[in-house]
Amino acid sequence: MSFKSVIQGVKGELGNISRKGFDVKFGRSRSQRVVEDSSVKVDAMKQSCWANMPPELLRDVLMRIEASEGTWPPRKNVVCCAGVCRNWRDIVKEIVKSPELSGKLTFPISLKQPGPRDSILQCFIKRNRSNQTYYLFLSLNQASTDDGKFLLAARKCRRPTCTDYIISLNSDDVSKGSSTYVGKLRSNFLGTKFTIYDAQPPNTGAKVTKCRSTRLVNVKQVSPRVPAGNYPVAHISYELNVLGSRGPRRMQCVMDAIPARSMELGGVAPTPTEFLHSSLDSFPSLPFFRSKSTRIESFQPELLSGQNEGLLVLRNKAPRWHEQLQCWCLNFNGRVTVASVKNFQLVASPENGAAGQEHENVILQFGKVGKDVFTMDYQYPISAFQAFATCLSSFDTKIACE
Repeated sequence: MSFKSVIQGVKGELGNISRKGFDVKFGRSRSQRVVEDSSVKVDAMKQSCWANMPPELLRDVLMRIEASEGTWPPRKNVVCCAGVCRNWRDIVKEIVKSPELSGKLTFPISLKQPGPRDSILQCFIKRNRSNQTYYLFLSLNQASTDDGKFLLAARKCRRPTCTDYIISLNSDDVSKGSSTYVGKLRSNFLGTKFTIYDAQPPNTGAKVTKCRSTRLVNVKQVSPRVPAGNYPVAHISYELNVLGSRGPRRMQCVMDAIPARSMELGGVAPTPTEFLHSSLDSFPSLPFFRSKSTRIESFQPELLSGQNEGLLVLRNKAPRWHEQLQCWCLNFNGRVTVASVKNFQLVASPENGAAGQEHENVILQFGKVGKDVFTMDYQYPISAFQAFATCLSSFDTKIACE
């Protein structure tokens, strides 16, 4: 049996079960209708050949589907298989590897996991100026930014003393009260210092920022052992550069959640396997606790060099002055086509302890290709969420940096 026929057979069987569940003659009372509906669904599931498939054979079928559907949009079939039932979901989660090993984004949790080690994931960001919203897509075609798999959305919220970028898995509901809220980026008044907050603890012992109040949503679906709040996972700072007298922008990123040793041979970066606050990987998503941001929250000061010890530090790659073009240039390997002050490349800082070629490997690059279109390419050890939030900092107005 071909892979395509296997997928069609799964879809067809599930479709038959669904139709049988609804093609019934309802009784007069509401209670009778419920009984008849449930009984038909149970009988249909019992009659399904997929329900009685031996575990070894089922695992082999799902492994073949996962191997054959390596790119989007066909990879949605892998997600569909994980949504059939708990048994199928557990098997698929064991089969699907993290982006670090597979180089593929499959489930929502993949956006919080480190990128691939030996390759880069090519994405692009589209900006909507009318509503101050930004959309992150996974590139499906390297030659065009017209088609893409939606990954994340962010909305800019101006405050009296700072600016917040709320990040969500849902492009239609970008708010902190949403069950798909995954984190935020907060800037200071000048737009020179930023903090990336994760909605869940990136590792054990992570400290949550203090909040004035906490909002409770559907307490029965939340584990009381998981604290709610915003966890700082990175600090971004731009050097002061009034009127551009010191050349292009200079930025530094201190990754609070990633140790410097992750860049060493055999090093490991934190890799979450599930969302702790709610089952965002499930279908559908569930509401959960969410901390309510406080507008009077003071911006955390820049970390001192001593506090950076043991943490991964990224710095932008210094551009070179091109005499003929009379401008600063970086080699983006064809991924950036429009000159902009927002363009940058991040590499590991020499203070991390490693040396040589590791400091030349670009971990994150961001650049303009159209009026409101930008490319974003990233790799290990940062995640798509961290890369997206870092790129959002480049959009923010910087009074003292240009």
